[in-house]
Amino acid sequence: MPHGQTNVLVWDPVVRLGHWLLAVAFLVAFVTEEDLIGLHVWAGYAAGAIVVLRVIWGFIGSRYARFSDFLYGPATAVRYGLDLLRFRAKRYVGHSPAGAAMVFALLVSLSLTVVTGVALYGVQDKAGPLAGFLAADTGATSIAPGVRSARAEEESEHEGSSTGGRRQRSALKETHELFANLTLWLVVFHIAGVVFASLVHRENLVWAMISGRKRAD
Repeated sequence: MPHGQTNVLVWDPVVRLGHWLLAVAFLVAFVTEEDLIGLHVWAGYAAGAIVVLRVIWGFIGSRYARFSDFLYGPATAVRYGLDLLRFRAKRYVGHSPAGAAMVFALLVSLSLTVVTGVALYGVQDKAGPLAGFLAADTGATSIAPGVRSARAEEESEHEGSSTGGRRQRSALKETHELFANLTLWLVVFHIAGVVFASLVHRENLVWAMISGRKRAD
């Protein structure tokens, strides 16, 4: 750090820990899919819990964690992105307009991924918190995550003979995969944006999310 330059604490422990745990939870859920259903389900639950915590923290957290600190209009985000490509974007201590847009996009996409995943789990495996609602007509009961009972297997096969049941599962599965893939692409763009912004502003933004500290204005 140049002589006389100071840095400030920007990202509090909740933001930093939540950021990295969410990244791990999503990665685990994405790579396991149906091969390790128990691990996949628990990783999804973890991701959902972290998203809920981040939303709450967005209202009661520290200054730079609050949504009110990075509410920008779409036009501002677009202008910032164009200026970033021209290497003349304004530097923000907290979230930049483009970074803020990515935060909201990821929160929405992750939420929809988790919700559709839980719904699919309830319909397909007769398990999870929504099983009692989505499978009420079959009399199925909720079981532990990642565990298929013999009854659930029989009911799944019986429901599979129903065109409506197959369509329901197929629609939920496609929707869940759609949002999961959308989230993955958002993550890719997020990483690329972080790397590029680090070069433009001459600041290691990855390390900032580890240490919590950034160069002061």
